[in-house]
Amino acid sequence: MQVSNDVLFHALHTDGLLMLPNCWDAGSARIAAAAGSKALATSSAAVAWSHGYPDGSSLPSELLMANVRGILRVSSLPLTVDMEDGYSDDPAQVAQLAGELIDAGVVGINIEDGSGAPALLADKIRAIRAVAGARGVNLFINARADVYLLGEAGGFGAAVRVAETIKRAALYEAAGASGLFVPGMTTEDDIAAMVKATRLPLNLIALDSLPAPARLAQLGVRRLSAGAALSKAVFGCIDTLARQFFDSGKVDPAAYPQIDYAALNRMMAQ
Repeated sequence: MQVSNDVLFHALHTDGLLMLPNCWDAGSARIAAAAGSKALATSSAAVAWSHGYPDGSSLPSELLMANVRGILRVSSLPLTVDMEDGYSDDPAQVAQLAGELIDAGVVGINIEDGSGAPALLADKIRAIRAVAGARGVNLFINARADVYLLGEAGGFGAAVRVAETIKRAALYEAAGASGLFVPGMTTEDDIAAMVKATRLPLNLIALDSLPAPARLAQLGVRRLSAGAALSKAVFGCIDTLARQFFDSGKVDPAAYPQIDYAALNRMMAQ
């Protein structure tokens, strides 16, 4: 019996470490899949930049949906979409957009609290869960707690970050969240405390100061996201080579590994 993608995506969080090299369009999704990704995840920043918009809930919803349809056209892997704060403070509007994503074939979302009230994100999660339930889809709602990202500037000193994140995790779980995303958490003590305190699968973002993947799995982390890192590297390469072209009239990508033209073309034709 074939397992549905929503069931499969939940199962990918139950054992070991799910590693997601976030993509931003159909082409990068093909590359992520070819590299061995078991599921696909978008980065809101990378998607926004690819359309010429800044990150921060400024991408028009029609472009978000076109992006999703493009990715699903080229891959049958489970897809989770970063919908930032839901692009609205109205839980009903956020849930409506989530419904459109589900109807398109998305089985997971990221939604963040940012600098807003945790209670507002909980309301959004409840509304999204209701919409998903009405469609018979067990949507993986990955609640992003931004305590570590806000840090000192947001009033969260190092001594209170774990406790505040645990408090938010309980609130989001009660509202219907499936997972907890805590970008910026890096120390083993904090990670271990978080894993112990919540039943939600813990998702972290790849940072230089983070323990190695094998150690994260030992600590109980269930998901590791590349975030916008791949996109930043690609855009950095484009910026460098474009400036090189204006300086010399040539493009010398010797410092950057390339995929052969024919190989890339075959990948895109699969």
